[in-house]
Amino acid sequence: MLVIGAGEIGTRKVAQLIDAGALVTIIAEEFSAPLPEGVAHVEQRRYQRGDLRGFLLVVSATGQRDVNDEVVKEASDERIWLNVVDDPERCSFYFMALHRQGEVTVAVTTEGAAPALAQGIRDLVADRLPKNLAHVAVTLREERRGVHDDGASTENVDWRPRIRELLGVDATLWE
Repeated sequence: MLVIGAGEIGTRKVAQLIDAGALVTIIAEEFSAPLPEGVAHVEQRRYQRGDLRGFLLVVSATGQRDVNDEVVKEASDERIWLNVVDDPERCSFYFMALHRQGEVTVAVTTEGAAPALAQGIRDLVADRLPKNLAHVAVTLREERRGVHDDGASTENVDWRPRIRELLGVDATLWE
């Protein structure tokens, strides 16, 4: 992963990518915030054509139209997935607003149209989720593993009653 630019938004994107397990390289002329731990490589300089070579995913967070124009052209020429922050029309992928509880992830996207709306929906959903979802996911993984170890398939198992039991709710959500 390559992130070009290390202002407030670029640094936030770096943190999101690292949280998702990415190895992140940063190219930036200036750094306006401390970088999160785990950045793989940093180069303090201006973007140059050819910098995208070897990367499959790139984020351009420079805030400079001329630099973004160059990055968009190179990404298009090299068929590299690109997110130009604050310019959804020139993106080939979008970030999602994520809520994580252990192995459970809820993701919301507006495909770049309104990131604040996606974040608001994420927060609304997260506030209403049971707080023990991480434990439920681990328990169900172990139970599924047990079924598989017995030589059976889990494809036709109706897990909804077990989920209700583990959540401790009488929820019609799982009907």
